[in-house]
Amino acid sequence: MSKLDVVRRRMAEQGIDGYIVPSEDPHLSEYPPEEYKLRKHISGFTGSAGVLVVLAQESGLWTDSRYYLQAASELEGSGITLFKDGLEETPSYAEWICSKLTKGNRVAIDGSCFSVTAAEKLADVFASHGLILTTDVEPLWNEGVVPVRREVYALPAYVAGLSHREKREKIFATTHADALLLSGLDEVAWTVNLRGSDTPYNPVFVAYALVKREQTILFADEAAFSGSVKGYLAEETIKVLPYDSIHDYLRQLPKRITLSLDPNKTNERIFRSVGCKVVREDSPVTLLKACKNEVELDGFRRAMVKDGVALANAFSEIYERVEADDTVTELAVAGILLRCRSQQDDFKCESFSTIAGYGNHGAVVHYGATEATNRNIGKDSLLLVDSGGNYLHGTTDITRTFCFGTPTEAQRVDYTAVLKGHIAIARAIFPAGTQGSQLDALAKQFLWRMGADYGHGTGHGVGHFLCVHEGPQNIRKVGNGVALRPGMVLSDEPGLYREGKHGIRIENMVAVVPKMESEYGPFYGFETLTLFPYDRSLIAVELLSDEELEWVNAYHERVRKALSPVVRSEKTLNWLSKMTSVMTR
Repeated sequence: MSKLDVVRRRMAEQGIDGYIVPSEDPHLSEYPPEEYKLRKHISGFTGSAGVLVVLAQESGLWTDSRYYLQAASELEGSGITLFKDGLEETPSYAEWICSKLTKGNRVAIDGSCFSVTAAEKLADVFASHGLILTTDVEPLWNEGVVPVRREVYALPAYVAGLSHREKREKIFATTHADALLLSGLDEVAWTVNLRGSDTPYNPVFVAYALVKREQTILFADEAAFSGSVKGYLAEETIKVLPYDSIHDYLRQLPKRITLSLDPNKTNERIFRSVGCKVVREDSPVTLLKACKNEVELDGFRRAMVKDGVALANAFSEIYERVEADDTVTELAVAGILLRCRSQQDDFKCESFSTIAGYGNHGAVVHYGATEATNRNIGKDSLLLVDSGGNYLHGTTDITRTFCFGTPTEAQRVDYTAVLKGHIAIARAIFPAGTQGSQLDALAKQFLWRMGADYGHGTGHGVGHFLCVHEGPQNIRKVGNGVALRPGMVLSDEPGLYREGKHGIRIENMVAVVPKMESEYGPFYGFETLTLFPYDRSLIAVELLSDEELEWVNAYHERVRKALSPVVRSEKTLNWLSKMTSVMTR
């Protein structure tokens, strides 16, 4: 019996007509611990974003443009229909369910894996069609993966920049509530200056935090806190209680107090447990965490040097091997990158699973090589590599596209159009109050002139030794009402994908910095943080303006000066010198 059949049998036993399985865990994490990856286990789709819907006779999976090709391949023969989220003709999964079920039918979710906002919206949509949403159903299929909780460690003040007590003061300067409930693992970790490794790629630990004015309570696995960390907790007035005790604790809160929680970041089941007055508001930690202090920004700069050296060591080796016709596969590229990063001081883990796609695989935006799809890297197409690392001082995320042979004119034109958009973001200057959505067209203008576009965002926020994808700051087509502010760190990553041919993406990390004051107020721009060269062979210099060519040469000079003093390999140093040499017309 397939996993899908098991789910349907259990649905029938409990009188459930529809079952929705999201990607999230109780903390609404992008990368949940393995025991919460029910959507992946049931459907076989391994992408990081998607929603599975199971009905008695039909099932569907919704995912965005990053995963269209991957999902089509992984769902083949499963009996699950792929719905391409984001396309005009694609119904939402709630609309599809309403079109398939009839009045009085029951739709079930595990409320611990849906935010308060998401669950309420679903309930409203279903109620308007006479359907009933049940939110307290336990998972209808579970592989029985045993949770593993690893040791938690304190982040030194010279890395965090602010103590937990100082952060607590900032939090209560922005809310009138008596206490604040934090569910997001990144917000918990940032607030208490602790890190862990309970989830893949993100240096966080599984916990909730109840922040009071004089004390913070962590609901976590007490065994994960060593003696030295317990000393830190005592100094910072942080108390640890068992993870599962949070529901009873919230039920018993005095009626007189007010509890602030973010309905977009708190799961529905936790919300139902609260016994006091609730203030529903955006988490104050979100913006505090997004606007990095000077210590955190300096940490990013230090991490970029380490990452740049690791990448230079890795790609000088890859270039040498491919040019010598040695066998180098997509998986080997990922392995070389991990090895070279691991040799750097303070490297903790990758910030996400490396994407290394050669040829047509590069056109799959979030391609993940497997033993079945693993291709050899050759000289007749392009290699797209998107990778990143978590270092004690900061998180990195970089994409480069390479050609190891002689690129075609079409490849050079495509690459240069992407590069021009990448430079346009890097050089942008904008007034205070500008949202990332107002900059998005700067990156796409050169592609639009060619009749081309891409579906993913141009930029996402990045956490400080935390999550590689951090809100609320972003650069994408649709605005979210959040202005870019000094200290925010984002990616700058336009792309172009030719299905069946190649993919191109160029990504640096940038920080929002003040640029000037004028009679119109403050103006901001970006400081490019990433330190690694572009592939000069793919740049059609004749298509660059004088300002763009000057920018590329200045960037390459900066990369060479930053990395050369700390590169230990003569081979790497020679490769770096070649890749950063001055370009002329």
